[in-house]
Amino acid sequence: MSNDAYAVAAIVAILLPTLYFLIASPTFLLAKFEDPIVTWLLRGLFSVHFRLICIGSFIGAIALVVADRPIFAAGPALIGGMAIAMRQWILRNMDAELSARDAGDGQAIRRLHALHWRAMAYNATQFALIVAVTPFVFAPPA
Repeated sequence: MSNDAYAVAAIVAILLPTLYFLIASPTFLLAKFEDPIVTWLLRGLFSVHFRLICIGSFIGAIALVVADRPIFAAGPALIGGMAIAMRQWILRNMDAELSARDAGDGQAIRRLHALHWRAMAYNATQFALIVAVTPFVFAPPA
């Protein structure tokens, strides 16, 4: 396989889970967070998403090193590290808000929605940055 093919595999490994979350997460904007099943599904989506981002980014980093683009491998490694931290932060906050909702806190639903919007904004920013950097991965060396 050529170096460019490994670089393409790296970009795809990172973009696929990000693109899936871009498509799947807005559907929860139409759902009622008062329903425990809806929030259980949303929590599962977040959990799996960040795990897939972590796995895909580390695969992407390795593929970029194999593709002889080691400088660009730092990007996916950073994305993977951030995915680990973001998963812990989001799930911890989501669990706290779900507990507050179940205890009768009327504002917990609003905070859950805000957390959902923040996660979607984080993912959209990550997607935009990956797409913006992709041409530089394939640019001829100067």
